[in-house]
Amino acid sequence: MTAPPSLPPPSSPSGARNALIAGFLGWTLDAFDFFILIYVLPQVGAEFHKSVAQMTLTLTASLAMRPLGAFLFGLMADRMGRRLPLMLDVLFYSAVEVFSGFAPSYRVFLVLRLLYGIGMGGEWGVGASLAMESVPAKWRGILSGVLQEGYALGNLLAAVAFWTVFPHWGWRPMFFIGGLPALLTLFIRARVQESDAWKSEAAARQDWTGYFRAVAANGKRFLYLVLLMAMMNFMSHGTQDLFPTFLQRQLHFAPRPTAIVNVVSMAGAITGGILVGLLSDRIGRRRAMILAVLCALALIPLWILSPPAVAIVSLGAFLMQFMVQGAWGVIPAHLSELSPGALRGFFPGFAYQLGVLIASAAPPIEARIAEHHSYSQSMGLFAAAACAVGAIVIACGPEAHRVSFVRRSDA
Repeated sequence: MTAPPSLPPPSSPSGARNALIAGFLGWTLDAFDFFILIYVLPQVGAEFHKSVAQMTLTLTASLAMRPLGAFLFGLMADRMGRRLPLMLDVLFYSAVEVFSGFAPSYRVFLVLRLLYGIGMGGEWGVGASLAMESVPAKWRGILSGVLQEGYALGNLLAAVAFWTVFPHWGWRPMFFIGGLPALLTLFIRARVQESDAWKSEAAARQDWTGYFRAVAANGKRFLYLVLLMAMMNFMSHGTQDLFPTFLQRQLHFAPRPTAIVNVVSMAGAITGGILVGLLSDRIGRRRAMILAVLCALALIPLWILSPPAVAIVSLGAFLMQFMVQGAWGVIPAHLSELSPGALRGFFPGFAYQLGVLIASAAPPIEARIAEHHSYSQSMGLFAAAACAVGAIVIACGPEAHRVSFVRRSDA
């Protein structure tokens, strides 16, 4: 029996692979551009005569502007398809990153980081919807982990740049390297196909009034996703953003051991994201995430209170990021499955980035507390609270494990 005409043929293996590669590389290079600043925060601050606490405002600026990027590019993705908005977004954030390396003052640098946040916010939702709509449902969890840990790989690559480029040429050339993602658009244009799930929505696609009416009709689900992403971002940014500064300022690590510890931690993140994503295919999204978050909570003493030996600190960092980013590895699949088909370009990304906006207070809060206590006390208490509340939020939410995107769209 032939399939109904409204159902497009399944994506070819090469089409699914290329979509996953595009989403993965887009997120990897986006994260690389963000984490470059994490590693050179004290040095950029010294040149612009600002403290670390003041420089964290540039991190908050990028995080706070990400919802605007998710809003704009998400709307484009639902109306125009996934490919073109993804290409435009990559070009935009690559250009802003290069300009950041030329910034003559703190004020100009801050404005550029605000603009960069728009590009960073737009990439994840578009790339995740393209990838998750293209891959087979039975492998959605593990491939979700692969996609999400592009973020960890970007952090790892930024650590390598800090290790190799910064000691010889300073912080500005590191931002020039951030222009390389623009080359990804050539691959997307030549090799990536539009997702079948988006094509199947053609008959149901409405004008903007109907579109936003559909958004409002799913308001409760959307608010839950925002809360979930706020807690996930509190865990992620609370354990990552000031960690290099903690290593340099409290443990007095030089750039080389700082980079080594962070490379090891991101190796843990990549491993955890893939394995917990795979686990979520077996036991469900929520159970896998809760297990990882509770393990992260138990690991906080090893992570932040270890003796200042590179091997021990690296072990704690590896295990902490294995668990935190392991839970994150489930997110692309989980959010895509919980999103209405006609809104999948906009819904996950905008919810994600509103969660980022809420959690953008994490770096300044930790930095301010550390001024009166220590980085270990500040980061440890913050991470413990985020993990405890995060586990509760995950447990109280819905799940749509392996839902068929095409069937759901036609319904």
